[in-house]
Amino acid sequence: MEAASISATHAHDDHHHGPPPANRSSRVEPGLLGMLLFIISEVMVFGAFFTAYFFIRVVTPDHTWFPIDGKDLPVAVAGVNTAILLSSSLTLHWAQTAIKNNNRFGFQAGMLTTFLLGLTFLFIQINEYAHIGFRPQDHAQATIFFGLTGLHGAHVTIGLVLLGMVTIRAFKGHYSPEHHHGVEIPGIYWHFVDIMWVVVYTTIYVL
Repeated sequence: MEAASISATHAHDDHHHGPPPANRSSRVEPGLLGMLLFIISEVMVFGAFFTAYFFIRVVTPDHTWFPIDGKDLPVAVAGVNTAILLSSSLTLHWAQTAIKNNNRFGFQAGMLTTFLLGLTFLFIQINEYAHIGFRPQDHAQATIFFGLTGLHGAHVTIGLVLLGMVTIRAFKGHYSPEHHHGVEIPGIYWHFVDIMWVVVYTTIYVL
């Protein structure tokens, strides 16, 4: 009887090679948790730039920001660009809702529209740099302006790469109402990019 028990134990052990499965202490999906931790780290990066911005506003005479040397920021153009980026969040939400309801056309149209709106935003931002009339090294205000908007532009570029991959996969039929985590995680990142731009626009262009 004892021999049979030992034999059964060995047979059971033979099915469990390698290390035991990892213990998941959190109910949050690993991909989602990773994205949330990444976003927290990026908020800290933006926070460092905003700290420099407010320091310059405090120490400069009369708290001068812009205009400087006859150059001002294109507030109206940036406002239109803000509307474009916020619209991309709406179309992304449309796409996410569509795939959950198995509306494949709505999903594909929403993802493609979101990608094109994000690309338009980035194009307008680059065109603004080309015609703004000052360079990053001209003065501290210019350095902070290009630093903050450029940092955000880099995040938009990363987001467009992610959205582009999701859009391509959408047209290949890789998502379904049951399996769409690959849409939600890049979507969280894109919404973060949109929210950060509202903060950047309000702080840099409006205040």
